[in-house]
Amino acid sequence: MDDQTRIELEAAAFRRLRDHLAERTDVQNIDMMNLAGFCRNCLSRWYQEAANERGIEMSKDEGREAFYGMPYAEWREKYQTEASGAKKAEFDTAFRENVTDKQG
Repeated sequence: MDDQTRIELEAAAFRRLRDHLAERTDVQNIDMMNLAGFCRNCLSRWYQEAANERGIEMSKDEGREAFYGMPYAEWREKYQTEASGAKKAEFDTAFRENVTDKQG
């Protein structure tokens, strides 16, 4: 497989994941982070970082809007539910292990 085809397939898989997560509003970011070590916010940050690495100015909010398809505040208002204390504690550990330590 040539590099261009691989890149196109990877991009298609990313778009499908983004669209799938847009449809699955019942799946909360905190649950994704606790189970998988990443969430929609991570994906939007990786998108933003990739743009910035290529000289494309993109803010955190712009990256989130590109991924969520709407401003993040609007998505949170529509779909985010309150997490239990136990889930929040689990999140703190998952965030520290998967995000904070990786940004180093």
